[in-house]
Amino acid sequence: MRANLRERPVPAPITARKMSDKATRPSSETSLGEVSLGQREKNKIDKLHRIKEAARELFLSKGFDDATTRAIASRAGVGIGTVFIYADNKRDLLFLVANDELEETTDKAEASIRDDASCLQSLLTVFRHHYEFFGRQPKLSRLMLREMTFYDSGRQADRFRATRERVIRLVSSIMQRALDRRSIQASEDAGFIGWVAFCIYQVELRRWLTTKDIDIDDGMAALQRALKLFMQGLMPTDGCLIVSERGRQPARRTARAR
Repeated sequence: MRANLRERPVPAPITARKMSDKATRPSSETSLGEVSLGQREKNKIDKLHRIKEAARELFLSKGFDDATTRAIASRAGVGIGTVFIYADNKRDLLFLVANDELEETTDKAEASIRDDASCLQSLLTVFRHHYEFFGRQPKLSRLMLREMTFYDSGRQADRFRATRERVIRLVSSIMQRALDRRSIQASEDAGFIGWVAFCIYQVELRRWLTTKDIDIDDGMAALQRALKLFMQGLMPTDGCLIVSERGRQPARRTARAR
């Protein structure tokens, strides 16, 4: 019996390396799952890219009104239901084309502001980034800005609007810094001042995009002129700002009210 005990082979100890290998070695199911998940994500990215490019091409070639969601889906090689995974309607598709690049443009604009720059220079720096973005494809930009006037509800429209609000906040922060440094003085708060500056930019951008030959230096010169007028003011006399209650026309009554 003792002999049997002595002769029984003792199993070799599991080394730390073997234990580590066993613990970290992925199973075939895990590997296949990771590969499958990665491929699904690649397919989604590829479909989204095709949809965006198809929408861009058809909006440019046919115009927003004549391009259809079904035609965009056909050009992208996907079902129309797949299109609606990414955009809620045709207007939403227009915003989908622009959103990623517009968000990146706003990131760059914010990062390019220098602390030692003047208020006007900071405004022009932010707006120039956006002029460059919209000036790359003027026809598509005109469509986007036209449709932006009246937003539909939609995920992409919400993103577009969020980026717009972000730019307004960025402009307002530039104005707040100028107020804090006493380089400008105003009775209004920075939020409203920033909003007015943004409105000037929007009007000038639209006017620039309608010109026959798009030249960014000409566009920025016109914007600078408008912003300087806004910041310098018109130095009105007291009588210039009087608003009279007289002369107001009463609201017309409807036929039913009569």
